[in-house]
Amino acid sequence: MNMTFRVKLPFSPDRMVGTESLVPLLDGSRRAYVNLDNAASTPALREVRDVVSTFLNWYSSVHRGAGFKSQVSTEAYEAARETVRRFVGGNAREHVTIFGKNATEAINKLAHRLPLGEDDVVLVSMLEHHSNDLPWRRRARVEHIRADAAGRLDEDHYQELLQQHAGHVRLVAVTGGSNVTGFMPRIHWLAAKAHAAGAQILVDCAQLAPHRRIEMGLLADPAHLDYVALSAHKLYAPFGSGALVGRADTFAEGAPEYSGGGTVDFVGLDGIAWAEGPERDEAGSPNVIGAIAFAAAIDALEAIGMDTVAAHEEELTAYALARLGRIPGIDIYGDPNPRGAGTRLGVIPFNVAGMHHGLVAAILSQEFGIGVRNGCFCAHPYLVHLLGLGEQDVSAIRSRIAQGDRRQVPGLVRASFGAYNTTDDVDALAEALDCIVTHGPSGSYDQDRATGDFRLSEKLACLG
Repeated sequence: MNMTFRVKLPFSPDRMVGTESLVPLLDGSRRAYVNLDNAASTPALREVRDVVSTFLNWYSSVHRGAGFKSQVSTEAYEAARETVRRFVGGNAREHVTIFGKNATEAINKLAHRLPLGEDDVVLVSMLEHHSNDLPWRRRARVEHIRADAAGRLDEDHYQELLQQHAGHVRLVAVTGGSNVTGFMPRIHWLAAKAHAAGAQILVDCAQLAPHRRIEMGLLADPAHLDYVALSAHKLYAPFGSGALVGRADTFAEGAPEYSGGGTVDFVGLDGIAWAEGPERDEAGSPNVIGAIAFAAAIDALEAIGMDTVAAHEEELTAYALARLGRIPGIDIYGDPNPRGAGTRLGVIPFNVAGMHHGLVAAILSQEFGIGVRNGCFCAHPYLVHLLGLGEQDVSAIRSRIAQGDRRQVPGLVRASFGAYNTTDDVDALAEALDCIVTHGPSGSYDQDRATGDFRLSEKLACLG
């Protein structure tokens, strides 16, 4: 079964690096890899690879270099900074763009620089990736915003927490799009409520940015976003770059998280004159190549248009939810209704009844050449909630992990789409799952006690 897209496919598969790669299967054959693990990392766009290859001829140190190549590299690096800022709707007067390794580092930079005290409260949603939860636990009192049974943010509870901690809430930290269920909170509504309570808002846009338009807005707008975090490896540019775009006034004063070369204007034996932002928060030689790749990927996305990307994803997600929903024994978590595809990201978590999530992922890989993700997706509290686990269940899990046994760690299987995926990819997944439900695995698999991962038994692994 297939369908015709009403919108043009944003990136055809041949625009992606590696889509022609064949992977070995259990039966000895080879098949084109079906990548449905884009929420973890996307493949590189060919134009990103080509831009990087060309730029390498001009690569040199940036800032303060008098050589021609250094000047070219500096100009390209700073242009990339402006490209990222523009992509999220920031403006040069109010916002600063700080490059780093990824969104995790970006959030940690903000956690270090945001002035917080013992009495300050940070509201963190239950939907968060650990990267937008753990850094705040070190700096302030964290209160978690509940989720409902389907994994949606509980907006009533959010307002209750704002009232309960009135005068003490300094920051609201929330995802722009869940990497588990694809749920997208109403970030501008949340922002308006936060600002009315005297708080700021950080939106982790690592998942949202590849799929939807982002508009930070002017600081005078009650619904503006104060900070957004991004990762290039989820934006078709896996060259080790990320960014924090946020309020310039937050980074205008104070010492950076890391100090050293590039963070200062002058150092004396008895004092330091810190550099202006964003250099103050980019210690050491920056990842110039990563920044160039980041900007090239953004240019490609903007040339297509984020509305086109979103429309494609909506159709693909609706098709996938309908297709998978017809397979007996497949339990979809979050919102399984195809009609809601336009209000979520193309991230579909599921389990096969009676089968370990790790085994399902291994079978899909070894027997069908399909790449998915399984486990807890660095969002343990959210998974515990979605799976309906109680305190005794969690305690038992922790006890087994402490003993080096991860075989019974609960989790889900996750299929996630990129702008290059097609209904043929969804059909391949659906047909494979139907086969797994009906016939089970063709091979024999062993589970590793220490990791919980499933591998083909040694004999069968030698086949082909």
